[in-house]
Amino acid sequence: MPTISVDKAELFKELGRDYTTEEFDELCFEFGIELDEDTTNSDRPIVDGKQEPPQLKIEIPANRYDLLCFEGISLMLNIFLGRKPLPNYRLTQPAQMEKIIVKENTMKIRPLVSGAILRNITFTQAGYESFIALQDKLHQNLARQRTLVSIGTHDLDTIKGPFTYDALPPKDIKFVPLNQTKELDGEELMAFYEKDRHLGKYLHIIRDSPVYPVIHDANQTVCSLPPIINGDHSKISVNTKNVFIEITALDKTKVEIVNRILVSMFSQHVAEPFTVEPIQIVSDHNNETRVSPDMSPRTAQAEVSYINECCGLELAPAEICELLRKMAYDAQPSTSSPDVIDVFIPPTRADVLHQADIMEDVAIAYGFNNLPRSFPSKSGTVAQPLPINKLTDIVRMEAAMAGWSEVMPLILCSHDENFGWLNRKDDGNTAVKLSNPKTLEFQVVRTSLLPGLLKTIRENKHHSVPMKIFEVSDVAYKDLSLERKSRNERHFAAAWCGKTSGFEVVHGLLDRIMSMLKSAFITGEEGLENPAVGDSHYWIEELEEATYFPGHAAAVKLRIGGKVQTIGAFGILHPSVLENYELKYPVSTLEINVETFL
Repeated sequence: MPTISVDKAELFKELGRDYTTEEFDELCFEFGIELDEDTTNSDRPIVDGKQEPPQLKIEIPANRYDLLCFEGISLMLNIFLGRKPLPNYRLTQPAQMEKIIVKENTMKIRPLVSGAILRNITFTQAGYESFIALQDKLHQNLARQRTLVSIGTHDLDTIKGPFTYDALPPKDIKFVPLNQTKELDGEELMAFYEKDRHLGKYLHIIRDSPVYPVIHDANQTVCSLPPIINGDHSKISVNTKNVFIEITALDKTKVEIVNRILVSMFSQHVAEPFTVEPIQIVSDHNNETRVSPDMSPRTAQAEVSYINECCGLELAPAEICELLRKMAYDAQPSTSSPDVIDVFIPPTRADVLHQADIMEDVAIAYGFNNLPRSFPSKSGTVAQPLPINKLTDIVRMEAAMAGWSEVMPLILCSHDENFGWLNRKDDGNTAVKLSNPKTLEFQVVRTSLLPGLLKTIRENKHHSVPMKIFEVSDVAYKDLSLERKSRNERHFAAAWCGKTSGFEVVHGLLDRIMSMLKSAFITGEEGLENPAVGDSHYWIEELEEATYFPGHAAAVKLRIGGKVQTIGAFGILHPSVLENYELKYPVSTLEINVETFL
C-alpha cells in the first residue's frame, strides 16, 4: 500500500487541533488508514539549510486514490470529524470552451486523451509540491508507471488553444524539454534522457514506435511529449494562476479516474472552491465530441437489511445515511422501498463498485470497535480440506515414508523444457502460453511435472547418487470448453537418478502408491474378466514414446467403475532427453494423474 508524508503542523492546523501521536493513530484507525511513523523525535534531513519539519507518514489503502495527497487527507478527515460539509464538485460554463483536437495518427500509439482547466488557482509552496507529488503517485500505481496513463500540467497563460493531440515521426517533433535550454527533436530527446535516473525508465513506452504522441497549441508550440516529458515553455510554477491539464492514455476508464482525482483534490485551491472548467475533446477522424471531466456523482442503491446483517446492527435508513455522510457520500432513504437507500457516490470514489463497498464504509463510520461481537447463531462450520488436497497429502506422505524427497519447482517453464527437451511435439492446443513472458525461462505453464524434476536433478549434481525425488502438484491444460479456457490437473511424479537405471525402483514406488490408493494390480485381459478383483484395478502396457528409451517404458492403465483410462507412464528416459537436461547418469521417471481416484 502507498505511503505519503504530510506536514504534521499543517495537517493539525487544517484539522483544527493538535493531536498526540496516540490520538492521531487512533483517528487514522477509525477512518481506515494507518499512521506508519511520526518523525517528530527522529533525525530529520536538512533542506536548504533548515531541518525538515515533523512529518506524519500515513499508509493509504490501495483503492483510495483520493487520499494520496495532503488535500485529500485533510478534506476527508474533516468531513469524517464533522468539521466540513460535503464538497459540491461542479463544472463551470466558460464563454468559450477550450478544445483538444485529436488526430487519427494517435490511434497508432496512444489513442485516448482527456483534460481540464483549474482557473484562478492559488498555490502555496506546499500546495504546489503536493500537486506535483500527487501526479507522481498516480503515475506510479494507478497509471502503472505511465504505461496506461500519463499526466501533463501546463501554465495556460503561456499557451493558446485550441490544442491538438497528434502523433508524428520523432524527427518532426522539436521543442525545449522541461528545465532544459536546448531544443531537441524526438530522437535526440531519447538519447539525451537514456541514462536519466528519473525519466530513463519511461522511454521504452514509445521509443520503438514510428510515431510519438505530441500535444501542441494553436501556435504549434509543443506542450508535451507524453508520456515522457513536458515542454519548458509551458511549465507551471508556484505563481501559476491557470492550469491546463492534459492526460493521455491507453485505458478509457483510468484516464477519467485520474482526471477526476486530480481536479477534485486541487479544485479546493481555486477562487471558487470545487469548481472545474471543462474541456471539449474533438476527434478529428470520426467527428466524436465529448466534454471532460464528468464531475457528477454516480448513483447507486444499497439495501438497509444487507448493511445491517453484515454489520450486526439494526440501524434505520436515516442513521445509515448520516454515517455515509461522514465518509463523504450524499445519501437519502429511497422513495421506492423502505429497505433501500439512494447513494450518490462522489467523483473521487472510483473504487465503489458494489453495495458491499458502501457497507464497508458504513462499518468504518460506525466504528469497527463498536460493532457487536457474537458467535454465529445460525450455523457453525468446521474447516476441512478439499478432497483433492486431502488425497494429495496422503500420496505425499506415502512417497516420503518410502524414502523419496519432495521438491517444489516453479510451475512456469520454457517451451523447450516442456516439449522439445522431452522429445514431445506441441500441437498448439495443449499448453497455456504467456503472451508477454519476461524471460525465456517462463514461457508456458507446465503440462508435465517432469521438467521441474529434471531441472532439480541438474542443479544438484554435487549431491551423491542415487537421487530419489518426487512432486505432487498441478499442471495446466488448455480447455476451450471452460469459461477460463484452461483447467488444472493434479499429478504425482517421481524421478530416480543413479548409476543404474532404477526402473525397478520407480515401478516399486508405483505399486506402493496404487496399493495405498486401494487399486489392485492385474495382468491384462485375464484380470479384467475376474470379478473378484474389485472396483479399482490397474495394469501396465508397453509404451513406445520418444521421451523414453525404446522398450523400457510402460503406460499405466486404470479401471474404476467400468471405465478404463490411461493415467500416466513410467520408464527410463531417452539419452537425448538426458543430454538436453545435462544429466550424466541414467534417470527413470514416473508420472500419474491422481485426480482420477477422486
